[in-house]
Amino acid sequence: MWEGRFITAKRRGRWEYVGRARGIRAAVILAVDAGSVVLVEQFRVPLDKSCLELPAGLIGDDDGADDEDHFSAAERELEEETGYAAARWQDLGEFASSPGMVGETFSLLRASGLTRVGEGGGVEGENITVHTVPIARLPAFVADRRAAGTMIDVRLLLLLGAGMLAENEA
Repeated sequence: MWEGRFITAKRRGRWEYVGRARGIRAAVILAVDAGSVVLVEQFRVPLDKSCLELPAGLIGDDDGADDEDHFSAAERELEEETGYAAARWQDLGEFASSPGMVGETFSLLRASGLTRVGEGGGVEGENITVHTVPIARLPAFVADRRAAGTMIDVRLLLLLGAGMLAENEA
């Protein structure tokens, strides 16, 4: 129906949905280290408010980066957005963002062994705020941000449940 640089409006039968242009996918990073998780907060135009999220970015969205893999994109985005580099990476699988409306999928990668290597904050115009939150304080932190009017990305629900925060030693 319509295609821009990053998104495409599509119709299949009576179903209308949005997808990423050029088959672009996203890499989402669960950055956990020393009992804390690294989160980002930034203004999101579709919501018209700030949103608390896991660090993330598009895979192969830069000109000439069509062959970028999800690990390379995750490494790049973690450093750009948070100022951290990770010593260890684990692929947690492929997930759908909002399958009733969006065809986008994302790779979820767990980053650990974090070292601060820069300021973070994203690229020009992103104005990302980095939050390093002790896991034990996470539910209260999320509640505080929500009370302050910040939108909460649904992916943070995985942090409020059991399972993915534990190291997989297999």
